Amino acid sequence: MFKATAGKTLPTTIIGSLPRPSWYTENLGTRSFLEAMVSSRYREQYTDALSVYLREQEIAGLDICTDGDCRFDQDVGGQSWTSYPPHHMSGFDHIHPKLARAGAGGIAFPRGHILHDYLEARVMPKIVGPVGRGEMQYAELWKAAQRLTKKPVKFGTVTPELVAFAVQDEHYKDVPSRIMALSDAFNEELQDLANAGCPVIQMEEPQIHLLAARGIVDKIINPEFMLKVFNNTVRGLRAKTEVWCHTCWGNPSQQRMFAKVQSYKPALEVLNEVDSDVITFETRSSGAIDLEAIGKQITNKKIGIGVIDHHTLQVESPEEVAELIRLALKHIPAERLVICSDCGMGREGMSRRHALYKMVSLVRGTNIVRRELGIPEAECLAADASYSLIRT
Repeated sequence: MFKATAGKTLPTTIIGSLPRPSWYTENLGTRSFLEAMVSSRYREQYTDALSVYLREQEIAGLDICTDGDCRFDQDVGGQSWTSYPPHHMSGFDHIHPKLARAGAGGIAFPRGHILHDYLEARVMPKIVGPVGRGEMQYAELWKAAQRLTKKPVKFGTVTPELVAFAVQDEHYKDVPSRIMALSDAFNEELQDLANAGCPVIQMEEPQIHLLAARGIVDKIINPEFMLKVFNNTVRGLRAKTEVWCHTCWGNPSQQRMFAKVQSYKPALEVLNEVDSDVITFETRSSGAIDLEAIGKQITNKKIGIGVIDHHTLQVESPEEVAELIRLALKHIPAERLVICSDCGMGREGMSRRHALYKMVSLVRGTNIVRRELGIPEAECLAADASYSLIRT
């Protein structure tokens, strides 16, 4: 169900996370969100940080906002993206967390590599019983953001398989059983979020494209199984809200996790079957190598293209953004094109100012193309020359 993007041509947004303000020193930890909001210090810092995230997106002129992943802690490489669910779901040992197995979906980094620190800092509780939604409280997290802005707020979450790969398990007999149990628990939580009125639910990083790119031919853990997991996790949601499927190649500490640029081509046929309204792709940091193939294969949903590289501090110019959008329009109709960042900008490696001006360039570049197509432009307060402190 198209809600946030309904009737909008070239709607703009970012994928999710934004850099944490230096004064935001409170961490949620293993407390539930509602429990933490009882603390006046946490409530003040959390609400202030939310206000900053939302206001900067409004100043840039984005059509769809996010909560900047405000619930996540100040940790190495943005670990909270993966660790939030197991630290708040039921069925996990929350008293004696154990260090998760080294690696990230089978990817390892040696001592001396920045991402080795990321793996060393991955501390997760293990599964000791049947998993359930516990106290993830996604609906409450979304409400805290949506009540601060009139623009639609998109809520994103890691997918259940990534949680399953990151934790130790003393309960389920095998990995597929663990994944599907987590998928069922996630669906229950997401139903509550959709029922609360959330206009966009974004599932972040299903392993379909990663397994396909790496040529995984396992009889069970393969792209087709991950398609089943995704569709089970979001079952029933599209009757209530807009569902997005976000794909990227990983960015802890704003680092690339692959030595070479990966291609989506091996996964596109399966990705076209995910039960979503929008699929997002990294296209800026990949040099747009798959745009033509994406346009040909993804035929029954909207396509979000990343026009901002989250790995680099270099702020893209509006002209660079417009050039990539024009290229995308050669393969994707304007009514099915969504403009976004490649991935989140808050995984430890970027300043708030860099992120703000990347969002500003995203909107300014989109406005160039909107002007060329004769459609209304978005107001970008950050680019209004009348408010410059430099007088001419």
